[in-house]
Order: sequence, then C-alpha cells, then structure tokens
Amino acid sequence: MSEPKIVDLDEAGFSQQSALESHLAYESFLALARCPQRELIVDRTLQRRTMKSGFLLAVAYGLSRRIADWSSKTRVGIVFPPGLGAYIANLAVVFAGKVPVNLNFTLGAASAEACMRQADIDCLLTTKQVQLKMPLFPWPDSGVVDLVDELKRLPKAKTLALLSCIYLCPAKLLAKLLKIPRQGGDREAGLLFTSGSSGDPKGVVLTHRNVLGNCAQIDASGLLPTTEKLIASLPIFHSFGFTVTLWYPLLRGCGVVTLPSPLETKKIADAIEAESASILVATPTFLKPYFKRVDPAKLASLKYVVAGAEKTPEGFADTWEARFGGLYLEGYGLTETSPVVSVNLPTVPKGVKYTGDSTEGSRRGSVGRLLPGHAARILNPDTMEPMDVGSVGLLSLRGANVFGGYLQDPQRTAEVKDGEWFMTGDLARFDRDGFLFIEGRLSRFSKIAGEMVPHGTIEEILVEAYDLLECEVPMLAVAGRPDEAKGEALVLIAADELELELSDVRAKLTAAGLSNLWIPKELKQVEYIPTLVTGKLDLRAINSLAQEASS
Repeated sequence: MSEPKIVDLDEAGFSQQSALESHLAYESFLALARCPQRELIVDRTLQRRTMKSGFLLAVAYGLSRRIADWSSKTRVGIVFPPGLGAYIANLAVVFAGKVPVNLNFTLGAASAEACMRQADIDCLLTTKQVQLKMPLFPWPDSGVVDLVDELKRLPKAKTLALLSCIYLCPAKLLAKLLKIPRQGGDREAGLLFTSGSSGDPKGVVLTHRNVLGNCAQIDASGLLPTTEKLIASLPIFHSFGFTVTLWYPLLRGCGVVTLPSPLETKKIADAIEAESASILVATPTFLKPYFKRVDPAKLASLKYVVAGAEKTPEGFADTWEARFGGLYLEGYGLTETSPVVSVNLPTVPKGVKYTGDSTEGSRRGSVGRLLPGHAARILNPDTMEPMDVGSVGLLSLRGANVFGGYLQDPQRTAEVKDGEWFMTGDLARFDRDGFLFIEGRLSRFSKIAGEMVPHGTIEEILVEAYDLLECEVPMLAVAGRPDEAKGEALVLIAADELELELSDVRAKLTAAGLSNLWIPKELKQVEYIPTLVTGKLDLRAINSLAQEASS
C-alpha cells in the first residue's frame, strides 16, 4: 500500500471558521476588556514594570485617537524592542484602523531605508531612549513620534473614564461604541520584512486571517495555555515575536515577561527565576550561552523551551534537558506562514487526529506534527509533482495562516505560490505518525554529479568531530560553488581560530562514512562566520565567500 500524497489536519474545515474574518483590533479589545484585572505584561527592560489588561487597553485606545494626526498613510512604522512600548504601539495602530510595520533596526541603514520606502510610511512610533541607543538607524527628519511624551499628554480624566467603562460595560457593547474595527479577514494586518538570509529582504504581507488563524492553530495545539507565563525576548520585527509573543498573549491572555534582547542571557535567567516563568522561546544559537553562563537552578520553573528558526544540532536537545530539566521542544515556521507550522508538544492535544498509532507528543529529530488546520504536500523538486509524503522533497503548505504574497512583488510571489499552496523552499518528509522532518533548505543543497548533497549534514558531522556543539556562535559553514566537471564543488568556510587543515577535515568526514562527493574540496578561513541577528547563518554572505574561494 502506497503512502498518501497529502497530510491534512482538517485544513478546509478550520479555514472556514467565521472568527477568521474578524479584525485583530476587535478580537484583542474583547480579550483585554473581558479580563481587565489580569496582570498581562511584566516589563523588565530597566526596572520591573507591570501592566494589567484593562490599563493597557485604555492607554492604547487613547493613543490610537492621535495616530490620524501623525500619519495620512495606511501603514505606521514601529521601532521598539520587546516591552510595553511595543505592545502599546501595535495595539494603538490597529485600533486606529492602520497597519503596524515593526522595522528591523539591526539592518544596515540602506536596507532599513529601503524597507521604509517599500512600506510607504511617514510616521515612526518610538522613544527618545530608543533613538539614542540606535544612532545608526536612518531616522527621518520628520514624522518620528516619541511614545512616552505622547502617553504623558493623554488626558488623565479621559483615560480613567475609559478604564471605568472597561470594567463596567460589556466588552462587545463598548467596542461598538468606540468604533473598534471589526472587519479584518483578508485585509492587511501587518507587514514584516524577511531577514534576507538568502536574498534581499522581502515585504511579507500578513492579513488578519493569517495572524488570527495562526493564533487559533497554536491555541488548538495546547502549547501555550493561559495558565503559563511566557518569556518574550524575541524581536517584534520577526514573525515569531510578532505573532507568538505579541498578538497571541493579547488575544489569549497568556502572561508575558518581556526583555529587550534574546542575547541578554543572564538577565533572562534572572527574570525566569524572579517571575517563575514557565516557557522560554528561543533559537538554538540564543540558547547555547546558557550552558556556560546560567546556573540550572535559575531555570527551575521552566516546563519547556520551544526552539525554532534554525535546525537544532544533533544531541543539543538531550544535553539541554540533562542540564536544565524541562522539555526541549523543537518547532518549525516561516514568516510567510505567520509563522508556526509545526511543533513538538508535551502531550497530544485532544480532538486532533494524526496519522499512525503513536501517543507521543514529540519525537526527537523532528519538528513535531503540523498544527491543526494545515495541509501539506511533498513535491518533486525537479518536476514539482506531488510525491508520497514519506519521501524527501519540497515541502508545500496550505492553511489560513499562509500569506497571500510579497509586497509589490508579483514575480517573487509567483515563484513560491501555486494557488493557495506555498512552496517553502525546504526539503522535508513525514514519518508514518505524521511527524515532520526538515532535511534542509533547497538552497542549502549542492547537486554534485547528479547527487543532492546537504550542506547542513556535513556541518553537523564537523561540529561533533571538532567538539563545537557548545560554541556560542557558528564556527563553520558549508557552501557550494560552480564546478565544470561535476556541476558544483563544496567549500568549507571556517573561523580562523579553528586552525583547520583540509586533510584533517577529509579524514574526519571519511571516518564518518561520507562519500568523496560529500567532502569539501576547498577550505576558506575567515575572521568569523557571517550570521543574522537571529543567529542564523547569513547565507548570502557565506555563498559570496564560497565564490571568492574559486576566483
């Protein structure tokens, strides 16, 4: 009996929910107004500050009445690290019926300016403190609004009156009286720019349907119940920070503890201990420093860490659990999918029917099962025809969380969209129990003498061979360059401090059982391996280095 050609977790039924036609402003207003006394946010940027749902709602709504005076455009720029400012700014923008654009302040000035031009914004919400900390950001001469100053200007009497109404009035009635936007659906809800690991940043347009859909999918998985307290340190300008640590808590009431950067390892550990936080979301790169810098006792309250954005190195999850306790749950997502596609879970959620007979919520090496409401296919990378889902091929997805296209870029949209299906660019397979295994980016394979050779697999073997698992930054990377004889040749890019010899590299890979086609033909030593702010490899820069090696 052949394997199926599609994995479908009731995608059609899920996507027809009427709630997905709503608006982020309306849904978050109702959620905050119904539990106004809940302490939703603990901000630990400088000193500990807390904010309850009702007060957050009141100040964000008050601020939203001013936004029309500052901007005539559809979109409003936001430059904030994770914290109260980011939550207030994003809420205020959607309450005003406009679209938040959380700008990546780690980009170079030219790229940031290009993003602002593409977004067509004439207003940036930020603070003077943020401006002082980011002198290299291309701040415009006009249109920069200091959120702290504007909040001080809000009439206290009006804010207190609104707060009283929030406590006393039915949420739906108050939302109607205040004319909170209700119709969202396929209208634009947020604009994010991809990190550009393999190309120029692209504007990813996410709709209300996309974000509401992904939040509903996460909710159905049981991963982030309202009883848990989440550490929110991932940047808001990336999709995980935008959906999972900003909108999901606002919509579902999951408590958050915010810190401005995922790199502040000791501060995050202190916050986990002080606030009894139970869930940490991060990337493997951001988690590596914990081994050397954090006493395991400080993480005693953590039930699990959810890791994504990059592949977890072999053995890393077991090492984490042995040292810190709790579960290490790897997941998978992309900006274009709002972002969460799949994740390993502590337990199997009730009411969700997966293939196979397994009662496991997680499986090591996989990125978990698809969240409810997804459909997936595996395509032949050469013919683009559907294959058995157990075969390795190009992962294609459909669901309410899948974006409609890139901003003003029909050509690149057409390259990744086939009707409602989104071609991820990742090579993957499903096992018989529905667990998804990502084999690597299609762009991270070299076709050598007709054989597909994965760069990531070679990197993993070398990381283990040279005992680099606990290094806080990547120390090596593999890339391909053109080769007349076999199509491509592999180049190993390594940090100078490793002092590698190509002969020794060959010996270690041969000892690991790799064929000659999988062994790099060249070694290029560099000062450091290029990475993005997320900790992921900067593939554009790495590929450029590989091309230099052959010139």
